[in-house]
Amino acid sequence: MTRTPIPLTVPDLSSFARHLGAGIKERGAPSHLELLNLLARAAGLRNYQHLRAIGAAQARMEARMEAGPPAQADHALVERALRCFDAGGRLVHWPARRQVQVLCLWALWAGLPAGESLGERQVSLRLNGLHGFGDAALLRRDMCGLGLLTRSPGGLDYRRQELAPRPRRAS
Repeated sequence: MTRTPIPLTVPDLSSFARHLGAGIKERGAPSHLELLNLLARAAGLRNYQHLRAIGAAQARMEARMEAGPPAQADHALVERALRCFDAGGRLVHWPARRQVQVLCLWALWAGLPAGESLGERQVSLRLNGLHGFGDAALLRRDMCGLGLLTRSPGGLDYRRQELAPRPRRAS
């Protein structure tokens, strides 16, 4: 079994030692797992699993940072897309520029339920609640074309695809 290193950072070593010593005195000779939990608790965490989760999250963040800084959003494009929505968050008109259309479709995608299978009418009803220009078919087709929704061959089953939008770099 491969061992994954788990970093343990202790802000106050004296307090750490005091808590660890008290836990060992209280339990006598702790087992391996009890000792791991004592170490984690002395560091201010709930248990060893909490310590492992924090270590794994730090490793993921470091890997992302090595891949390069995250792309910054094009704020002018976001502003153009926001002009297409009313104060209640409904899409009031379909933008002319394709880049703005895609951004608006992502906003509508966020309003669809995740992990649910919906029929064509159900998707249309939900989309009609999110826009005000009356063309749910256009929105459905574009969302399927972008891969935001999957559609069964007969059109009876639509599912929201769980994707992360890729920000477009400002030009």
